Order: sequence, then structure tokens, then C-alpha cells
Amino acid sequence: MKYRFVLALILFFAVSSFSFAQLRIGYVDSDAIMSQLPDAQDARKEIDNLIQEWQAELRKLEAEWKTKYEDYERRKLIMSDQTRADLEKELVQMEQNITQYREKKFGTNGELFLKQEELMKPILNKVFAVIKEVATEENYDYIFDRSSELSILFAKEEFDLTSLVLSKLKQ
Repeated sequence: MKYRFVLALILFFAVSSFSFAQLRIGYVDSDAIMSQLPDAQDARKEIDNLIQEWQAELRKLEAEWKTKYEDYERRKLIMSDQTRADLEKELVQMEQNITQYREKKFGTNGELFLKQEELMKPILNKVFAVIKEVATEENYDYIFDRSSELSILFAKEEFDLTSLVLSKLKQ
């Protein structure tokens, strides 16, 4: 909905500005840029390694809980009330620890989010600075991102600035 409003606004300005000068619009494919940028690839590998490490730890915690739970289920009928209550309390605590670990690592403001922000923000700032530089040098009025939610249903290849941005980033 928001993008339709932005697109309508851009089209309005485009139509109204044709009487003064020809509007220049270009686009880039940020996914293609990020996939070919060594810094972004290194950051992605580091993030993927952290995810794998944290998921392995999570699987280990869950396996420990499952083993303890299965043992509890097998022996609960022969346990004293106190032992059963203690084990149930321990199982609940283990579940809470698993939930806390998952939230700490993968939650909204978890370590994964912070690490992505730390590693990717400088790269994205660099990419956006180069896009702005290219747009200024080539006298473009608007640059769209082909890989974003804003759909471009058709675009001539001559307006694709992805390779120009990539070449400047690799300098």
C-alpha cells in the first residue's frame, strides 16, 4: 500500500516535470550487488557460521531435555511425590532455558540481529553511497531497487545501473 502511494507520487512528479526536462530513471539489483561483493559474502559466511553454531547448541539443549523427559516418563510411577515434583520443576526450568536461549540468539533484538546490523550496515552504507554517486554522475532523477518489494514490471536493460555500481564498489 505504501509503495503504491510512493509510485503514484513519483509518477505525478514525472508527468509534471516532463514539461521542464526529461526524467531519468534507473534501477539496480541489490541482491546481485550483495551476492558479488566480497565483503558481503564474508559477512554472510560469518553470520551463517554463527547460526549453525547456535542451532547446534539449541539441538543439544533440546536433546538433553528430551532424554530427561523420557526418563521421567518411564520412572514417574515409581517415584516419590517429592522426586517427581523435583524432576518436573527441573524439566520446566530446562524448557525455560531453551526458550531464553532461542530468544537471546534469534529473537527480535537477539545476537543474530545485532551481528547482522554490525556486519551489514557498513556494507549497505557503502553501496548506497556508490548508488548516490552513480545517480549524481549519470544525472538520474530516481534509482529503484529491482529486488525490493516495489515491483518493476518492465525495465529496459540500458537503465540497469547494477554493473556500474559494482565496478565502482570494486575499485
